[in-house]
Order: sequence, then C-alpha cells, then structure tokens
Amino acid sequence: MVRIYTKTGDDGTTGLLYGGRVPKDSLVMQINGAVDEAQALMGMARAEAESGSELDQLLIGLERDLYVLMAEVATDPSKRAKLVAGTTLVTAEMVVALEARIDELIARFDMPAEFVIPGATRVSAVLDVARTVVRRAERLSVAHPVEGSLVGQFLNRLSDLLWAMARWTEGDEHLLARDSARKSRKAPRTPRASDDEHEERAGTLLPGDDEGEKS
Repeated sequence: MVRIYTKTGDDGTTGLLYGGRVPKDSLVMQINGAVDEAQALMGMARAEAESGSELDQLLIGLERDLYVLMAEVATDPSKRAKLVAGTTLVTAEMVVALEARIDELIARFDMPAEFVIPGATRVSAVLDVARTVVRRAERLSVAHPVEGSLVGQFLNRLSDLLWAMARWTEGDEHLLARDSARKSRKAPRTPRASDDEHEERAGTLLPGDDEGEKS
C-alpha cells in the first residue's frame, strides 16, 4: 500500500526541492501556502466551467504554471542553477504570456467605470477570492527577494489576469461600488500597457491589497 504520509515533517520542518529543510512556518512555505490556496480556488472556478471551454482550458494552464512557480519558491537560492526554465523556473515568457492574455480579455468587455462589487456570479466570485490570495502571495514574496527571480512579477500579473477573468465572466454588466447602477465603459484597444497603466486605464479599478490600493 502506498502511503502519502512520511512522518518526516513531524518535527515542524519540510523539505525543499534539491535538498534542505525549512520550518513549516518559514516565509518560503507561507508563499507556497498562499499559492496553493489560490490554485485550489482556481480549481473551484474551473469546477463551475464547462469542460473543455475556454475558461476551463485557461485555468488549467494557469494552475500548471503555479506548479512551476511553487517549485522555484521551494528551492534554496544556492541551488537555483539546477532549476529548469518553464518547468521549475518562472520565465520572462510566462510573464509576457499573462500580460498578453490580460490585454486580450479586457478588450472583450466594457470596462467598469468604478470598483466592482464581487459576487455577480459564482465563477467571478471565486476568481476574485483567488485574486486576493495571489495578492497575499505577492506581498509575502516581496519580503523574500531572490536575485533574478520573476516570481513576484508573475504573481502580480496573475492577480490582474484573475481580475480580468472575473469581469469577463460577468459580461458587460457590473454592480459598481458607489451606487446600485450597473455601468461600464468600453476598454480602449491600446497597445500593451505597463502594469501601472493597466490599473490607470481602468480608472483605478484593479484592486490591490485589501482596501484596493494599487500595485
């Protein structure tokens, strides 16, 4: 019988990729714990999607990317040379792919004119929760900088993509924060904008940490 428990973590530590152990409450494990939560929430959203649909396939790809990211996070910086691009190491191409997907999605719906009240649909609500957990992982990663790592950039773009996915699944009607009216305006079809410009373009609509601060 195959057992999934090893008992090696009973001392409060956990193993890293390519060797080494760290406390289970270490910053590295907190980052991966938050990413694990986000991945599970994305799975909840996928469970609501039609099998084989665009949303289903997009979420599958993102969930796979998070395994790459977690492998990198769980590697001691002294052993980064062993990481494989796109398999255990987040690449610039992975970040650019997220940016392209954000631009493509927000061109499909009318951009909300203000902050949006979450919960229009079950799928969009779960995507919004996943976004907030990714933001938490990003904040934790800032406290654990690793030279040459693109983990922080990937998490930042992923949170923006999850916001765009939530609004996309809602359609062109959004319940706005300042009143009960459902208003929106067409997203300008512009070339790739910078990370900050994405949020400016939405009129400070991409919530950052907790109270909607900008990333």
